[in-house]
Amino acid sequence: MDSSRTSPLDPHTTPHAAQPPHPRRSHVSTAVPTLYSEQVAQTVVEALVDGGVREAVIAPGSRSAPLVYALAQAERAGRLRLHVRIDERSAAFTALGLALASGRPAVVVTTSGTAVGNLLPAVMEADHAGVQLVALTADRPDELQGTGANQTTAQDGIFPLHVRFNQTLSGDRVLPEDSEPLPEWLAAETAELHGSEADPVREAEREHTELIRATVSRALLAAQGFDTEDVEGFAGVPGVAVRESAPGPVHLNIRFRDPLVPREDEVAGSEAAGLPDAGPVTSSLDLALGGGSGAGAESAERMAGRLTEQLDIDVSGLSELRTVVVAGHGAGPVAAAFATALGLPLFAEPSSNARFGSNAVGAYPLLLGSAGGLGEDSLDLAAQIEQVILFGRPTLTRQIAALLNREDLHTAFYQPEPVAWFEPGSRRERPVEDLDELAVVAGRGPAGWLTRWQQAGVRAQATVEDALATRHDVVGHPGAMRTGQLVASTVRGPLVLGSSSVIRDVDLSWRPPAQAQSVVFANRGLAGIDGTVSTAAGIALATGERTVVLCGDLTLLHDTNGLLLGPDEAEPNLDIVVVNDTGGAIFAGLEHGEVAQREGMAPVVERFFGTPHGVDLEALCRAHGVEWMAVESEEGLVSALGSPVRGRRMLELRSDREARPGVRRSVTEAVRATFED
Repeated sequence: MDSSRTSPLDPHTTPHAAQPPHPRRSHVSTAVPTLYSEQVAQTVVEALVDGGVREAVIAPGSRSAPLVYALAQAERAGRLRLHVRIDERSAAFTALGLALASGRPAVVVTTSGTAVGNLLPAVMEADHAGVQLVALTADRPDELQGTGANQTTAQDGIFPLHVRFNQTLSGDRVLPEDSEPLPEWLAAETAELHGSEADPVREAEREHTELIRATVSRALLAAQGFDTEDVEGFAGVPGVAVRESAPGPVHLNIRFRDPLVPREDEVAGSEAAGLPDAGPVTSSLDLALGGGSGAGAESAERMAGRLTEQLDIDVSGLSELRTVVVAGHGAGPVAAAFATALGLPLFAEPSSNARFGSNAVGAYPLLLGSAGGLGEDSLDLAAQIEQVILFGRPTLTRQIAALLNREDLHTAFYQPEPVAWFEPGSRRERPVEDLDELAVVAGRGPAGWLTRWQQAGVRAQATVEDALATRHDVVGHPGAMRTGQLVASTVRGPLVLGSSSVIRDVDLSWRPPAQAQSVVFANRGLAGIDGTVSTAAGIALATGERTVVLCGDLTLLHDTNGLLLGPDEAEPNLDIVVVNDTGGAIFAGLEHGEVAQREGMAPVVERFFGTPHGVDLEALCRAHGVEWMAVESEEGLVSALGSPVRGRRMLELRSDREARPGVRRSVTEAVRATFED
């Protein structure tokens, strides 16, 4: 640090006048300025990079300027990469996508005030999905809290229900209420430790810098799933206890006072000595299939063999049980390998990244029926299920929910580490940490058990495809479900599925491939439609791979700011496939569709649930500099997906929303007809 610059602790400077405690203020003691804002910001950024952060998304603002300048300096030194988004909500979801695809913490930076509140949707999603999102929010200094100052509100602990760690930092050193601005005990202590010539001002700066670094490090540990707590160690020596927890978002709120801009020599400089080099980002497919180099090329059969060796169990010695494996969101390939090793049928949601291999059963929701296997609309075979082994989080279908709630079944859940999406003891499944133990619980499928499910799945899958082909022949273009099927079957690489109807269309219609060919991302933490485009952009930027996002028109319109990029920003390679039925289609398939059939209720359901619109998506793309293409045939869709372009492109397919319930009904009835075969 330049010693010629006056320090905030210099006795010749005038300290801030002491103020009475205010309920919104975090202190009840005297706060003495110790570090300038630029020093605080540089310390925070160095600690973030040391802790593995390689991506940060910045939303503009003045109070956050010290962080911006420090991050820009680190970017010039090649230590991380920055992205700018005008809208804070879009910035937060972009950071969410960066964290999802890289497996590393990603930062979003905002100024003070309402800007902070715009992070809440992404923070909530990151909480329930267990994503390492770091919210870095700028705040006004302590003396302005509670005074009515501009853009000043209670930001300390603003996300208490949804973050793993939150702390307000500043350049102030908090002292006891009766302390002097430059306490005598500090000078005496410094002299005793470092000699009478030691400078207490510099020592205070060093100690406060280390405190900030330690706090940031703890925040990143919490984001990764490690809670830390100060404890008294052996012989009274202070220590830190660490316990495993669910990963998730963290919040660091930083109070900056003027000056907010760095010194002229700091702006020109670009040194970042001591910061680690940014390593390569694991490809999305490798990340989904185990994270190791080349893991994406491993077949389901080889993976199953490796798992069997890992279990070290004689499968022939296991009990015979009519068990099924359910792979929910985020289950991973271990679910497919487990089912293969034990000869069990697999019901895998699209975002499980376990929907591959010969054990995966196609169109399984239609085979289970509304009562999870016990209803008149269920395959008889489903009533014979004795046990369910759950991997990941089931989020999509009422059929799976009904199956898991059947009182006649035993259920177990593979939980090798804490997860964020449920509280311990709130679900009926028995948690099992060890795969060896889980194999004993699951047993092996009796003779013919897997084969009969495979045959039923093949019949159902072929029937779904025939029904959709017939529909195509009638209307002359692919409908919503057929579009989902084509996209899921065609994409090689990252695929992002919007919430609501499209992911359910894919679940019903996507034929499980023999091997994993794509990695599927979806915001299933809270299954909201907001931020989908921005999340997909973050995934594309993190992986460097061509990414496809499939969504409905309302999902797109909910995140149009995700299309807004400045001229100096890196453009993601992103295909946005939009099924446009000019409104919300999912409600017609729920109870609201039945309400609409009642006399006089159709306009009510249409207005408040259908939410029709007349947005011109071509004009929207033109306004944002995004290439737009109308797709009117199956061949056109497959050809476009097989001919990627650099940058962003929107592929719009028009769909008849009123026809969707009828299509779903015809597909369901056709599959049920196969039950009699």
